[in-house]
Amino acid sequence: MNKYFKAVFCVPLASIKYLMLKIMNGHYFQGSLPAITSPLTEITCERKSTLHIGRILKMHNGAKIRVRKGGTLSIGSHFGMSNGCVVTAYDSITIGNNVMLGPNVLIYDQDHDYKKKGGVSAMGFLTSPIIIGNNVWIGANTLILRGTTIGDNCVVAGGSVIRGDYPANTVIVQKRKTEVIYQYGNTSKNFTGCQ
Repeated sequence: MNKYFKAVFCVPLASIKYLMLKIMNGHYFQGSLPAITSPLTEITCERKSTLHIGRILKMHNGAKIRVRKGGTLSIGSHFGMSNGCVVTAYDSITIGNNVMLGPNVLIYDQDHDYKKKGGVSAMGFLTSPIIIGNNVWIGANTLILRGTTIGDNCVVAGGSVIRGDYPANTVIVQKRKTEVIYQYGNTSKNFTGCQ
């Protein structure tokens, strides 16, 4: 039943979303069909932002693709987003072919600039590009931060928080060390432990 629902409802829905994006963004949007998008997904591309989506995009409930404030997002063919995934580009995100995201994966090429006058509420951002190669699997609940490059044929273990350069053919497992800094007045204490 599920495959028939996708064929009858989700494929035409994706075509309608692509048509609306093309009408609203002109040459700034390019999307190749077929695509499958659940009714509870979001694809937004702000004015003068660039979005390119290759063939066979699959988006499950709660998945969101957002291109903001002149950013660029390029997604290759056979890209899959599980439930709750978010990809947001303010600068530049490039995703290769055959990339799959487990549930609740978050990819952001920006951080709030908390040092800016007015703090986080001033809505300033620090940005740097993200590049994800071909044939990459990103496990559930992973956060990919600005300035990250992941080479071809990589696997990212679920629950990772990553930033930096990772070579091709790598299994990326984050070993965590927890450090909590408690500060009150003029005194501070560090608590360190492993998870």
